[in-house]
Formats: sequence, structure tokens, C-alpha cells
Amino acid sequence: MLVLSHKIQIKNPTVKQERYFRQACGTSRFAYNWGLAEWKRQYEAGLKPTAFKIKKAFNAIKPVDFPWVFNVTKCAAEQAFANLGTAFKHFFNGSGQYPQFKKKGRRDSFYLSNDQFKTEGNRIKIPKLGWVKLTESIRFEGKILSATVSSNADKWFISISVQLKTSPVKISENQTDVVGVDLGVKSLATLSNGETIEGQKPLKKLSRRLARLQRKQASLTKGSKRNDRQKLKISKLHYRIKAIRQDGLHKLTHHLCQDFKIICLEDLNVKGMMKNSRLAKAISDMGFYELKRQLGYKAGLYGNWISIIDKWFPSSKTCSNCGDKKELFKLSERVYHCETCGYEMDRDLNAAINIEREGIRLLA
Repeated sequence: MLVLSHKIQIKNPTVKQERYFRQACGTSRFAYNWGLAEWKRQYEAGLKPTAFKIKKAFNAIKPVDFPWVFNVTKCAAEQAFANLGTAFKHFFNGSGQYPQFKKKGRRDSFYLSNDQFKTEGNRIKIPKLGWVKLTESIRFEGKILSATVSSNADKWFISISVQLKTSPVKISENQTDVVGVDLGVKSLATLSNGETIEGQKPLKKLSRRLARLQRKQASLTKGSKRNDRQKLKISKLHYRIKAIRQDGLHKLTHHLCQDFKIICLEDLNVKGMMKNSRLAKAISDMGFYELKRQLGYKAGLYGNWISIIDKWFPSSKTCSNCGDKKELFKLSERVYHCETCGYEMDRDLNAAINIEREGIRLLA
């Protein structure tokens, strides 16, 4: 079963529609924060709280204490408790931190179950709101599972999850067998066939403008209208940076999945790499985690095999010609020179070739 989400921008929402979206986001945020506070209260009282029990307690008092929740879809509040339960599940199994209270204006969103909306061409009908125009219709055919409405800067989006019947893409007839991918901060990716893909580096290009906007905001009074307008300008610039980065990553992952059957790449320790203060900004600007995420779901569409190499594999230190390994190889050395056989090659291309060979070995 292959599930894919199609994120579509909502086209020119009216004042009424924007007000509804903000109320629904606020309802979702309030329910989550209320549930988290109640979970803490019950735990401190020696009880064993669950998301279901807390949701039941909320439903019992909402007609009197929180009647405004009925102004929007019931899913806005209901899903918040399911999300809270998932957050605690991740905390208990060690895959996440202790849940934190949500803040207004940060990742605002609300959920819709598939029985609470319907689509028709490039529009969607939302409970207690009516038809809302979208910039495009859903591209995928299959069973619609759910939808999430969210905001970014001054734009509103809806992400619709679809259980696909068949893959919506066509595989190229010129697809070759295998490729090794070496990710880096100088170039986003170097392929074992000699191809180099430069990174967009939008944060680096727009960092001076971002810093200027942030300095100006620092001089403004919090809560003032001028401060709110400045925050919106910063949000718009962050959105532009993200969009540029996403565009470059989508083009790269499309190229890899469309043109190669087997894709080999290293399991990079991105969190560990981010601890290097000199490289942290450049690494975050490349978007390695997002690249791996895109490859993960696109491989299911194109039918690729992804071979992940251990992060400790010495791809850069090993000679791709004779197999000799260097004990020390500085990051500043851009050309690999083998002292055993005298072979010389660009360090990133040498690493990509080694990654390809190791990836094939692991799949054999």
C-alpha cells in the first residue's frame, strides 16, 4: 500500500475563510495544550493518563466550558488528542522528547478526516465553511484518507493524503543500473558517473537580507503592529528560502529515481555533523535529511532500490583504484592522492565510486 500526500495552496482565501482557518488552528492548539496540562495533572495525582481518557474528559465539559469549539470542524479538537497520544508514545519508546505546549503562530494546522470533506476539481468543501478554491486539483488517483490545513507565512495550504492504486509516474526507458551518491557541503551531490550537482544554498545567498530584517525587528516593540508586519516579512523570506531548497532537492531526487535503478548513499549522522559550528549552517542549507526523506517515498513510486551505507564506512579515505586506506585525510584536501598506487582523483568522485561498490556489495 502506497500513501502519498499532495500539498496544494489555497487560492486567495476570503476574510471569512482565513478567520475560520485561524479559529480551527486555535481550537486544535487549545485542545492539545489542555490535554497536555491534564495529562501532567493526572500523572502528578498518581493516575495513569491516556489520550482516550483525556479526550473523553474534554468532550464532557466542552459544551459548557468551551462552546466555541463547535464553530469549526470537530476534527480540529479530536485529532489533537490523537497527536498528544502519539507524542507520548514517541517519548516513552525513546524516539522523541517530552511533549511541549504549542505556541500561536508556530506550525499552525488542523486535521480533517476523509468523511469531513470532499473534493471536486480544484476546490474542496470543508465543514461549517463550504467550498474553498485551490490552485490545482489532486494529481493522484486513489482513496482519499485525510487532509491537513496549515499556514506558512501569509499563505494557506491543504495536504491531502491519498492511498494510490498505481504509481503515478512513468519510468524512463534509459534507466541505468546503479549510482553512488556522495553528499557534501561544497557540492550537494557527486555521482559515481562523474556528474556533479551544485546545491542551491539559498540561506547563504539570502542571509544578509534575513539578518537585516531580524535586526530591524529587534528594535521594535513586541506585540506592536509594526513588529507583526516585520515578523511577516521574515516569515515570507524563510518560506522563500525553504521553497528554493525544496525545488533543488526535488529536481535531484527526481533525476536519481528516474535514471537509476539502484541508488547507493551514506547514512549520514546529520545531528552529529550539525555539532560542528563551522559546518552547521552549510549542512542545514543543503537539506540532507529532506533529501533522504524524498528519496524514501519516491523510490516506492519509481521502483528503485535504496542501498544505505554505514556512516562509518571510510568512503573518502579509501582509494577507489587499489583499495588502500588513508589513516588521515583532511577535509581541506580536495584531491585524493593514493600513496600506494599513485592514483589521483577528486575526493568526492572517489568517495561516490566507493559508495557505489559498497552499496552493490550489501545488496548482493
